[in-house]
Amino acid sequence: FSPKGRPKGFDIDLMNEIARRAGFEVRYENVQFDSILRGLDADLFDASISAMSITAEREKQLDFSDPYFNADQALLVESDSKIKAIDDLSEATVGVQAGSTGQLKGEDLYDDGQVGEVRPYRTIGEAFSDLRAGKIDGVIYDLSAVHKKVTENEGEIRYVESIPTGEQYGIAFPKDSVLLEPVNQALAEMKEDGTYEKLYKKWIGIPPEEIP
Repeated sequence: FSPKGRPKGFDIDLMNEIARRAGFEVRYENVQFDSILRGLDADLFDASISAMSITAEREKQLDFSDPYFNADQALLVESDSKIKAIDDLSEATVGVQAGSTGQLKGEDLYDDGQVGEVRPYRTIGEAFSDLRAGKIDGVIYDLSAVHKKVTENEGEIRYVESIPTGEQYGIAFPKDSVLLEPVNQALAEMKEDGTYEKLYKKWIGIPPEEIP
């Protein structure tokens, strides 16, 4: 996010530390997500760190760093709910944002008989409103945003557990970028010396279950 036009967040702290270790300076430009690929392809940007999933299709056009984030989903419930794990959802109604990875994972759980009903919402805010009102039993939401959502709701909702998706974020570069190797080296050092875990706890609110 960008309070007063100054970008902040996990990606930003991570990139700043990578730059410090690799010996280059970063100047951020906040642009629409769909313009990032074109900008990298046209050499308008040297790199992009923007919660971008590493996919085979994108790798045809770009080079990616080693993964820096496991983009899992998470289950949240009301604080006084009896639900303690995914296994407790067989008769539950779970809210998701329509068109999101959360909906896809919810439908996978439904198909496996692990969830009683999946209810899509236009916005995730509507799903959480119904959760607080007792109209649904849980919400599947981005793990990266769980801490903020729990804090915003002042103890009314709680995190249950993560739901693996297999998606991972990477730092994107134009093909054959000279930055790729030093960025990967700095990132590996941060994972090894505990810096990565420290930043993860700061912004995500919980320790990483697994470092990518």
